[in-house]
Amino acid sequence: MLGLPDSISVALFDLDGVLTETAVLHRKAWKKAFDAYLATLVGGADFVEFTDQDYLDFVDGRPRDDGVRAFLASRGIVDVDAETVDRIGSGKNDMFLVSLAEDGGQAYPGSVRYLNAARDAGLRIAVVTSSKNGAAVLDAADLSKFVEVRVDGLDIVSKGLNGKPAPDSYLLGAELMGVEPAAAAVFEDAISGVQAGSAGKFGYVVGIDRVGGGQAAAMTAAGADIVVNDLDELLPA
Repeated sequence: MLGLPDSISVALFDLDGVLTETAVLHRKAWKKAFDAYLATLVGGADFVEFTDQDYLDFVDGRPRDDGVRAFLASRGIVDVDAETVDRIGSGKNDMFLVSLAEDGGQAYPGSVRYLNAARDAGLRIAVVTSSKNGAAVLDAADLSKFVEVRVDGLDIVSKGLNGKPAPDSYLLGAELMGVEPAAAAVFEDAISGVQAGSAGKFGYVVGIDRVGGGQAAAMTAAGADIVVNDLDELLPA
């Protein structure tokens, strides 16, 4: 009924890009933050802006500081001090929160349909996100009512967990829901998140391809059991 194996009793959803459209707000905020920083290092014809592909390859799904370091390393900028990493990440977060307040955290209609069907079928629901704004986004999108457990970026920091693509945050989500990984499905739109689901040996890994352009193939290579464009594709017609 839900497009999952019968052995699955818990759904562990990533948030931005899976349940809500806020991944777009994150990407735009990251671009402003990184372009501003890069402009201080190089100028003129040497300036190469932060791209959508950079977001997918180095930032999407990762904890904030990990994403900063990964992207900068891709540009050959290494040994960046913690203060600079924090300044870039905090500046991005400030811009994201302004956008969230102005535009709201809209949920994908297909995701809402799937959440309702999952709740009606007795599938237990948790959210596992690297964002430190998980609670605010869930509330803005009116999705908190579906969620039994939330693991977010604040938990990752406070508990010293490794961020995605390590499976730590998803393993914590399964633990808090009282199930083994084999009884839980992971729903992800980021390659790093799919890798985390695969590394944690979860019972099923669903990739959600919102961008196209080879993303589905990359998700399958990263360990997704199935890739869909929207969650309601898993529901019966």
